[in-house]
Amino acid sequence: MAAELTVPQLSAKHRPTLDQALSAIRSRAYWSPHPEHPKAYGESAPADGLAAFEALRGTRLDLGQPGTDGWTGAEKSPYGPELGVEYPHVDVDVLLPAMKAGMAAWRDAGPEARALVCIEILARISARTHEFAHAVMHTSGQAFMMAFQAGGPHAQDRGLEAVAYAYEEQTRVPGQADWSKPQGKKDPLELGKTFTAVPRGIALVIGCNTFPTWNGYPGLFASLATGNPVLVKPHPRAVLPLALTVQVAREVLAETGFDPNLVALAVERPGEGIAKDLAVRPEIKLIDYTGSTEFGDWLEANARQAQVYTEKAGVNTVVLDSTDNYKGMLANLAFSLSLYSGQMCTTPQNLLIPRDGIATDAGHKSYDEVVADLAASVGGLLGDDARANALLGALVNPDVKARLEAAAGLGEVALASREVANPEFPDAVVRTPVMVKLDAGKADDSAPYLSECFGPVSFAVAVDSTADALDLLRRTVREKGAMTVGAYTTSTDTERAVEEVCLEESAQLSLNLTGGVYVNQTAAFSDFHGSGGNPAANAALCDGAFVANRFRVVEVRRQA
Repeated sequence: MAAELTVPQLSAKHRPTLDQALSAIRSRAYWSPHPEHPKAYGESAPADGLAAFEALRGTRLDLGQPGTDGWTGAEKSPYGPELGVEYPHVDVDVLLPAMKAGMAAWRDAGPEARALVCIEILARISARTHEFAHAVMHTSGQAFMMAFQAGGPHAQDRGLEAVAYAYEEQTRVPGQADWSKPQGKKDPLELGKTFTAVPRGIALVIGCNTFPTWNGYPGLFASLATGNPVLVKPHPRAVLPLALTVQVAREVLAETGFDPNLVALAVERPGEGIAKDLAVRPEIKLIDYTGSTEFGDWLEANARQAQVYTEKAGVNTVVLDSTDNYKGMLANLAFSLSLYSGQMCTTPQNLLIPRDGIATDAGHKSYDEVVADLAASVGGLLGDDARANALLGALVNPDVKARLEAAAGLGEVALASREVANPEFPDAVVRTPVMVKLDAGKADDSAPYLSECFGPVSFAVAVDSTADALDLLRRTVREKGAMTVGAYTTSTDTERAVEEVCLEESAQLSLNLTGGVYVNQTAAFSDFHGSGGNPAANAALCDGAFVANRFRVVEVRRQA
């Protein structure tokens, strides 16, 4: 294929970005090349992005993929409107061989060329961030600003982070070496050696409903940058953001002289459920999945021919021991519990509070006072409907609504959920969080707080002491996993004890957050999302382990 955009051109354009990304993953300092403010994209960008999104509705997105045997699509926005976009349905027996056809040239291009092509893909996606934001909003139910940031620049950052790790891991070994072993009086033994990073095979990305790009981009770009073709299987309710991503990737691959079929889309018909069939095909050598524990466990047990990377469910916990900023603690927790209606794998669920209360800068606060004050803080934050809509977004599916409604029957309700009207989207289902008081002293294995209750539901769990809180924290992380742990304490001994639990059980910990950083947010290039060391996830986004097993190094030795 003739390249319209050459590797030297890409190097001049993107090598500085790659170098900065490599520096960032080593220093863990703040850095992002993708602006998170909507105004940074130009005066006309908001209107242009909305117009581009509206122009997609009711159309057929033809990607020119081999094996297209029909059309499908049934997305309905959580805000109400039907999207009406049709996508290619594929015969995988035709598509998968076509995807493998371009592997050799993509492998031979080398780590740097692959990284630069991936960065060009991300740059073009970045230029369309406003359009992608509407696509994410109307498939996930996120409020616009969150869809813009999390679905746009933050997702792009995670993709670039994966590219940087992929490049670094592939270039640890030199491309060639001259080997000479002395033999005393004899001539030395001499060999010429080459080392090539070779891909595993076709990678499958199984997308999620809530964060299609943020959770989809790390695996997609980690696999592509390490030489593997990538088949993207979106969640049936959230196809559009990943379909647009595939469209951009195919365009860039073609323009740079590579086979566009290195990236392809597999959309299922309603009720078809193709993920299980795809996951066990012998051509699939890598799988990235975000979603339920049940299906994640199934993939790990059954997709034996593939390297499987999962982010599943966990029971996220905050231990409240003491604080020197009671007001700041309440405000920080209220925001964490409210953001995107708790529909984040990092949202706190269990708030462990000693039944005798906690010491604060506002005096001693009993368990009941802490719970009442936190409920009031959430209520105040969401008391204005306009602000509530901007923070909560919409419930992503009926299952979340059902869990929310059922939670009120699990114990004494400290904060009742209320319905919020959205004037712009009257059909949106918007609900404030519910908080339920529970007692750890009456626990058995069926206690509600011992399982994840995904959505705007939190449990204020009374425990006998902070030591008992740490025991319960350890148990839930070990048995159920956790993506996040938070703690508030003014005691260095308690801080160290919480840290020790998290180190032993491999859980990411945030201590004494009272400002504008929240336990359910992570920053690419600096924070690790998940650890891969507890049942909530078997991988971390991103680290060397996330990319290193997506390729192997093959050596060729030649007599010198």
